[in-house]
Amino acid sequence: MIERALELAAQARLLAPPNPAVGCVLVDAQGQVIGQGHTQATGQAHGEIMALRDAAARGHSVRGATAYVTLEPCAHHGRTGPCCEALIEAGIAKVVASLTDPNPLVAGRGLDRLRAAGVQVEVGPGAQQARELNIGFFSRMQRGRPWLRLKVAASIDGTTALGDGQSQWITSPAARADGHAWRARACAVLTGIGTVLADDPTLNVRELSTPRQPVRVIVDSHLQTPLQARILQSGGPVWIYTAVRDTGREAELSALGAHITCLPDAQGKVDLAAMVQDLARREINEVHVEAGSKLNGSLMRAGLIDELLIYLAPLLLGPGQGLLALPALGQLSDGIPLQFTDCQRIGPDLRVMARRVGSEAF
Repeated sequence: MIERALELAAQARLLAPPNPAVGCVLVDAQGQVIGQGHTQATGQAHGEIMALRDAAARGHSVRGATAYVTLEPCAHHGRTGPCCEALIEAGIAKVVASLTDPNPLVAGRGLDRLRAAGVQVEVGPGAQQARELNIGFFSRMQRGRPWLRLKVAASIDGTTALGDGQSQWITSPAARADGHAWRARACAVLTGIGTVLADDPTLNVRELSTPRQPVRVIVDSHLQTPLQARILQSGGPVWIYTAVRDTGREAELSALGAHITCLPDAQGKVDLAAMVQDLARREINEVHVEAGSKLNGSLMRAGLIDELLIYLAPLLLGPGQGLLALPALGQLSDGIPLQFTDCQRIGPDLRVMARRVGSEAF
């Protein structure tokens, strides 16, 4: 039943942010499923409420039933009411939850409330899978910053563009569609001004149907984003982080819907760590980075990249632009350690995923 609840949670992954994606299955005393559901869009019902509604619509009583849920039922009044109270009022006899909610507003209070009401509680089944489904939510709640996933497409010898900037298209349509699926699950897509000036991207999700578009974020230290840039003309929120104050330029960009935040560091560039913390404050769980080698390298050197999503084409391109601009090392032991987590064929290309060692230690 937890496996089914996890399947339901996965269906909410594109819909739920900034809330966690949660699935719930209600089972009667005979072991029959009598209701199921998953988290809806922000401000709408959580998975437990959807499962209770489903059971009612089917004509089933849930009194004495067991609720299998992938995250602790919430105990606070946020955009919706507390799910633990709804389960208690419905007469649920037992709750099996994969994980305790990392949100400080919940953090065990939902389970405590259930126990206090006489509901039997079990925690743990499916914990790793449930956490993985919501890695960005856990990161934001426990580290105070989003989970940053860096996506790059390259030839097998590591070239992401020719010396003159040509990069469309190194990988296949299948790889590009897969990349859009990763865009869709993120709360924000982040790029740098260099990419905006060179490629004029829109950075929205186009290769699949999605219930929401991620915020587009531009790191633009000197407010160089052109007013005619496609990213500003394609609809949806655009957040620009800069290191300078220019009221005239800010007014022009704001008139096109951009939100400007000035966060300079000591070198006159955007303070990347402060930017990432600000994104968390604005309820961004996962950030999908699609930038050039300079910004990629800066984010990696700052310790902000958690995961690499690399598409490798069966192609040799020779010298050109690389994955990340990193400084030369004096010895091998100074390298940044990674751990491979997945490798799959996507069309003719390879999709390699790796995590920075220690990135999950929260």
